[in-house]
Amino acid sequence: MERLNELQAEAVALLEKLVATPSVSRDEARTADLLRGHLAAHGIAAERLYNNVYARAAHFDAAKPTLLLNSHHDTVRPTAAWTRDPFAATWEGERLYGLGANDAGASVAALTAAFRHYYDAELPFNLLLALSGEEECMGEHGTRALLPALEPIDMALVGEPTRMRAAVGERGLVVLDCTAHGRAGHAARDEGINALYIAADDIAWLRGYRFERCSPLLGPIRMTATQIEAGTQHNVVPAECRFVVDVRTTDAYTNEETVEIVRRHMRSEAVPRSTRIRASAVAPEHPLVGAAAALGVERFVSPTTSDMALMAFPSLKMGAGDSARSHTADEYVLRSEVEQGVEGYIRYIAELAKRY
Repeated sequence: MERLNELQAEAVALLEKLVATPSVSRDEARTADLLRGHLAAHGIAAERLYNNVYARAAHFDAAKPTLLLNSHHDTVRPTAAWTRDPFAATWEGERLYGLGANDAGASVAALTAAFRHYYDAELPFNLLLALSGEEECMGEHGTRALLPALEPIDMALVGEPTRMRAAVGERGLVVLDCTAHGRAGHAARDEGINALYIAADDIAWLRGYRFERCSPLLGPIRMTATQIEAGTQHNVVPAECRFVVDVRTTDAYTNEETVEIVRRHMRSEAVPRSTRIRASAVAPEHPLVGAAAALGVERFVSPTTSDMALMAFPSLKMGAGDSARSHTADEYVLRSEVEQGVEGYIRYIAELAKRY
């Protein structure tokens, strides 16, 4: 118990420092320095790629499977709605206020403490701690760059604010920029080909279409038209209509397959901004899920995306804090949530080890 108390106090202290150090996406060098220094102070040699900090446990064995412990130390930008200094790391009773305290500083601190706890332990799998940057912007120098440098990885525990519930899946995302092409003409003479009508027909199809395959875990793919723009003046038939479609994908189809199906059915041109934000669904029989079930941890499907979308191996998302506070003004986390996060991660890794 004394050791646990020490690790919990250490995690809270680390979180305070993280919050007090600005780390907006693509500008996380200072928190990367902080995290690497924290690990070094405890005898752990961490490495760095861009602003990603990573370390392997002492008894790393290439013959064993590897568990990745991942969270992100970057933040979104503070909005004008903040009533406190977002970088002051202010305590008010149980609450620590500050940008990134909840998303995802609490998980970074708790995962780091759990990694410290098991650093010298003999486990049936390797532990690999990776504290990444650019998660909030899905940047090219964050987890996208880091994962290829760390392979092979067999599974991951991803730290995000879930109230220490286990997210066993999350939907992917494809944003489609669509353009309907017509021909301009005079509205009074009913000339031309109205691109707006072409777009309207395509949007009606999007609204009613049901994909043949449905994910047992994530349910059906959802497509929503969210923006539209057409026309230059009231008496000119528009030659072009642009609209945007938000597609929440599942593991039933790859993102590329989903885009191709949409293209086959629409007259409008559809161009994906990216196909890299993929759906994630871990099989119910996987040890990651079994360990959560054995501990009585609630399982759910997350409505938000994370770096899990970039992981081609089984992953489970679980962390300290509450997703409802993420990206909000006056973001905060409870001291008890950080402490419970440390204990929860330690217990979870111990339970997972029983399954190998």
